[in-house]
Amino acid sequence: METRRTTVRDVRRANRASLLTDLFHGGRQSRQQLGDTTALSQASVSNLIGEMIDEGLVEEAGLVGSDGGRPRALLRVAPGYGYVVGADVGETRVLVELYDLAMSRLGVAQYSLGTGGPDPEVAAAKLLEGLDSVVAEAGIARSEVLGYGVGVAGVVDQTGGSPVVHSQTTGWDAVPLGDMLAAGTDVQIFVENGAKTVGQAEMWFGAGRGARHAVIVMVGTGVGAAVVMDGRSYRGAFSNAGEWGHTTLVYDGDVCRCGARGCLEAYIGAEKVIARLAAATGQQPEPKLLSRMLAADGALEGEAADIIAETVGYLGAGIAGLVNLFSPERIVLGGPAGLALGERFLPDIRAAAARNALKQPYSRTRIDLCQLGPDAVAMGAATLPIARLLADGGLPVTSGQAAPLSRAAHRRSMSRGRH
Repeated sequence: METRRTTVRDVRRANRASLLTDLFHGGRQSRQQLGDTTALSQASVSNLIGEMIDEGLVEEAGLVGSDGGRPRALLRVAPGYGYVVGADVGETRVLVELYDLAMSRLGVAQYSLGTGGPDPEVAAAKLLEGLDSVVAEAGIARSEVLGYGVGVAGVVDQTGGSPVVHSQTTGWDAVPLGDMLAAGTDVQIFVENGAKTVGQAEMWFGAGRGARHAVIVMVGTGVGAAVVMDGRSYRGAFSNAGEWGHTTLVYDGDVCRCGARGCLEAYIGAEKVIARLAAATGQQPEPKLLSRMLAADGALEGEAADIIAETVGYLGAGIAGLVNLFSPERIVLGGPAGLALGERFLPDIRAAAARNALKQPYSRTRIDLCQLGPDAVAMGAATLPIARLLADGGLPVTSGQAAPLSRAAHRRSMSRGRH
C-alpha cells in the first residue's frame, strides 16, 4: 500500500484547522487560550491567527482582562467571511435557508412539492430556485457562498464522489442529486441524509453538545438516526448506517412504507400513528392530527390513549435497542412526531427504554429532547460546508477537489500571498 509523506503544508493545514475548529465551537477566545486548548506554541498560534486575520477569516471581537498585564484581544471566526446555504427536501415541500458563519439566518425560501411524493427533477429545480432566492434576499454575491448542503430522506451514497440518493419510501432509486444540482450552479454541493444533518447540528449547537458518543433519532413521517462514535458520525461501509426506522421490531408485523414487514417505522412513524388515530376517532388523517391531539386537553381518551401509549412503548423499545447496540452517553429525540411525543411523554419513553434495555448501559445513557426544533434539517445541512471549511483550515483543498472557499474569499487569500 502506497503511503503519502506528510508535508509542511499538511502540518500547517492541520494546525489552522485545529485553531479554526476551536474558535468556531468554543466561541471567542484569546491567543493564549487557543494555545492552551490546541497545544500549539504561542508563536505558532500568533503566526497562524495573523494569517487568518489578514485573509478575513478570523477577526478580533472585544478584549478580556489579564493578570497584571494589558487586556488580551478576543478572537472569533468572522461571521461575514462567507455564507452557507442548507436545504431540507421533505415529502411535500423544500425548505432553503441561508446563514452567515455565526449561524444567523439571513434568508428563507419554501416551495410546495405537492402530495404525490417528491419528484427528483422538480425537487432539484426548486432547490436551485431556492438558492437564488435566499442569496438575493440576503443581498450577497453568489461567489460569497461557501457551499450548499441538502438534507434528504434515504441513503446517500458518497462512494462514487458525487452523492447519489436511494430512498425506497419516496421512490428515489439511484438519483444523482449531486450532479443534478451541480449542473445548475457553480456553488459547491453537499448532500446528506436528513437525520444525519440534524445530528450534526444537535452535536454542534444543541442537546448533543459535549458528548463524544451519542445517537440523535428523528421521528417524523420517516424514522432515522445519526450515530456519533468518538465524536465522528458513523456512516458504515457504504454510507447507509443509521436506518434505524427499518430495523425489525415485530417479526412479520405490519407492512412498512419500504415494503418490508415489522419495521420500527411501521409502528412509530407519524403517517402510521395518524392513520390509527384517525380510524379510532373518526377524524381526517391530516398531518397535524397527532400534534393537535397531544396538545389538546382531554383529546387522548379510550382507544386514542391506548394508541399513544402503545406508540410510546414501541419508541422506548426502539431506543433500548440503540442503548444495547451503541452504549451512547446520550440519546437525543427529535423530529416533529418525536418532539410532540417527547414533550408530553418523555418520562414514559424513558421508562419503556429502561424496561427493554440492559441495565448497565442504560444507567449510563441520558435521553433528552432535541433543542433545535422539529425542522432543523436545513440548518444541519448548512453545517456541511462549514465542516469542510473547518477541516481544511480555511485553505483550498488538494488538487482535483473543489475548494471549500468562495471565489471571493479565495481571491482575498491569494492576493495576500498566503498560499
